[in-house]
Amino acid sequence: MDLFSYHEEEAPRARLLADRMRPLTLDEYIGQEAIVGPGKLLRRAIEGDQVSSILLYGPPGCGKTTLANIISLRTDGDFVKLNAVDASVKDVREVIERARTNKTLYGKKTTLFLDEVHRFNTSRQDALLPAVEQGIIIFIGATTENPFHHVNGALLSRSTLFQLEALEERHALEAMRRALSDKERGLGFMTIQAEEDALAHIAAMAGGDIRRALNALELAAVTTPSQIDGSVHITLEVAQESIRKPSIRADLSTQYDVLSAFHKSVRGSSDAALFWFLYAVEKLGMDPMTFLRRLIVACSEDIGLANPQAMLQAVTAMDAYHKIGWPEAKYNIAQAILFAVESPKSNATAVAIGNVTAAIERAGNAEVPLHLRDTHYKGAAELGHAGYKYPHDFPNHFVEQQYLPDSLNGSRFYKPSNQGTEDKIKQNQQRRKP
Repeated sequence: MDLFSYHEEEAPRARLLADRMRPLTLDEYIGQEAIVGPGKLLRRAIEGDQVSSILLYGPPGCGKTTLANIISLRTDGDFVKLNAVDASVKDVREVIERARTNKTLYGKKTTLFLDEVHRFNTSRQDALLPAVEQGIIIFIGATTENPFHHVNGALLSRSTLFQLEALEERHALEAMRRALSDKERGLGFMTIQAEEDALAHIAAMAGGDIRRALNALELAAVTTPSQIDGSVHITLEVAQESIRKPSIRADLSTQYDVLSAFHKSVRGSSDAALFWFLYAVEKLGMDPMTFLRRLIVACSEDIGLANPQAMLQAVTAMDAYHKIGWPEAKYNIAQAILFAVESPKSNATAVAIGNVTAAIERAGNAEVPLHLRDTHYKGAAELGHAGYKYPHDFPNHFVEQQYLPDSLNGSRFYKPSNQGTEDKIKQNQQRRKP
């Protein structure tokens, strides 16, 4: 039995509530108004049975599989579901061959829904490409991971990406109330009195996952003893026992996003930088070293010579972490983070690197000026390796002379800002001008 069908003789109530209440039409679908609301592109395509290859990207429980189910019920053709966890290249090729036969002999289209497409390795994704390009199959992929990290670029470019957002508590409440009133597919055949604060607790703990909310509601309903009149009373206490603290999703995409939020916060908010660091380590279980490495980079990329002490603080915090471990080292790391955020900022170092990198491409083969070449051997002077002016022999230990290749002579790559220590560097550079 696949996801979208069940045996007629099977008692509907034998299936889980979340499965029974899965929306069968777009009118029943909860949330994601931005992509399937009235008049939206995907809704028009589904209603007109004109869905092309698409990728559905979003967190668990946001409605990706449900949307695929609705498409399967609306399409006039074969709809095949595979799960990337256990599907093989052979499975994919068999689907493609059947699709080719259906299209060639009967003019019938085939839609392949591949759940958890991020679990498909490159070779298995590559097996799909020719069939998608030739229109043999219509591809629908669903993933909780960032598709730009985990989906073959060629396959991604041939599909329309739809990003589904995490559902909110109001969506879970709507789904539970609908289940409580539905006598055919939901819990309406029971007499249930559910307190509002009980439903609100389940919705909050579900974290936007309707499937999790419905599972908790069903557990509460079927395990709570009936009252004398046969009714079931779901109280806050019952709800608290039916669903625990929401699990925190810490997949690779989430880790990338949190690390990005941390680095960006280092540029502008002590509170946010400290929050993302501690949230990642203590809630998501990420390695503190990941953030220490990023902090050290940020101390040069975003602070640089505006406050050279920032990098020393970060490196010292890393050393402290290695020596005393977690959780004690959180104080050292937090100090380094706060020092970095509150430091004057400059990206002059990063800009200088970019300028030099571009200049290297322009310069081609850069010849070292004769007066800068090695002179620690006999005959150097005869080759013209002479004329270097030793700065310490001149006032202020500085002298004007050519240091860059002829093709780049006069170029300026590093331009200090007026922030912190760099302001002093800038003033020193100006004093040196003839």
